[in-house]
Amino acid sequence: MYAIIEEAGRQHKVTAGDTILIDRQIGEGQKTVKFDRVLLIGGEGEPKIGLPAVANATVSADVIGEEKGKKIDIQKYKRRKGYHKKIGHRQRYTRVKITGINV
Repeated sequence: MYAIIEEAGRQHKVTAGDTILIDRQIGEGQKTVKFDRVLLIGGEGEPKIGLPAVANATVSADVIGEEKGKKIDIQKYKRRKGYHKKIGHRQRYTRVKITGINV
């Protein structure tokens, strides 16, 4: 059985036992996380498609820990003005392990 969940504007296809990265604010300071915005549940017979979400469906997950993403370099430059600037950014994520899909 698999589910497609929406989290912070992103969609993830998950099954029980998968690990995914989510935004840090969602799982911060918690041991478990529930995703109630389930868009599709499939794998056994006919898939259940939500309009826009499947009613009474949740996906539960355990928080593993926090991680940092890849470094992104931002460069600003204006020609003939002597202006150039370099800025770096690393997004923070929370890694979660999917424990179950409840219909």
